[in-house]
Amino acid sequence: MTLILDGKEPAKKIIDELTLEVEHLKAKNILPTFCVIEVGEDPASKIYLRLKRKLAKKIGINEQTIKFPGDIRQDELIDKIKELNADPHVDAIMVQLPIPEHINTRLVLEAIDPAKDADGFTPYNQGRMWQGQVNIIPATVRSIMTILDYYQLNVEGKNALIIGRSIIVGKPVASQLLARNATVTIAHSHTRKLQELTLLNDIIISDVGRAHLITKNMVKPGSILIDVGMNRENGKLMGDIEYDDCLPIAEAITPVPGGVGPLTVANLMKQVIILTKLRHNYGN
Repeated sequence: MTLILDGKEPAKKIIDELTLEVEHLKAKNILPTFCVIEVGEDPASKIYLRLKRKLAKKIGINEQTIKFPGDIRQDELIDKIKELNADPHVDAIMVQLPIPEHINTRLVLEAIDPAKDADGFTPYNQGRMWQGQVNIIPATVRSIMTILDYYQLNVEGKNALIIGRSIIVGKPVASQLLARNATVTIAHSHTRKLQELTLLNDIIISDVGRAHLITKNMVKPGSILIDVGMNRENGKLMGDIEYDDCLPIAEAITPVPGGVGPLTVANLMKQVIILTKLRHNYGN
């Protein structure tokens, strides 16, 4: 019987643990403060930001959203980040992506102090991640690893295929699987004969954002399928993997919605607390 990798249960566990941690921090007069920078009017970002605000409030984190118009100059945005870097009351910072095309995303992310980098996107934190010195990793990647741990899925010695090579999921999750002794292959938009690769691998992690990308004839029996894709088709939310068709073939599979998604915001809040504790030398 296929194991359904539901993200709601482990997300609740994380939220309960964080709520207690925040109570302990506040008892020591430490108020975790998280600044989110929003640029422009991206509709998907607004949904995600609402979820962040709601969960931060529930846990007890002081979340502050700083909103800028879509035509803000790059230097103005970077100046604001530098101001937040220097603010002793701010523990964690993130810039909600995507940002308008006239702004260089790389330069904006590089401006964030690595000690306040809630997303784990700064070059410094990404480099430490590849060296195995992990405090902060991208929240979606932490969520994938949370699912593997919660459901006791051992990746050691297994072949893992990651489809997608972003700094948000693809590259960082490769580092985490390598650290657990998996053999990792990364596929992307220029990969040829994807099906030949998928059939060779015990684990498939897809983060492409293309519905029906992985069909049942591309899945090796007994494989672990983790779907990070988000697509809408005829009003229905779905991932990259054809869930219903692949379900009987897999050893384990994440649903969309309800798999990695519920964990991502919870793990972002976890990273805020990790940064807060490191900055205040609390419990470390």
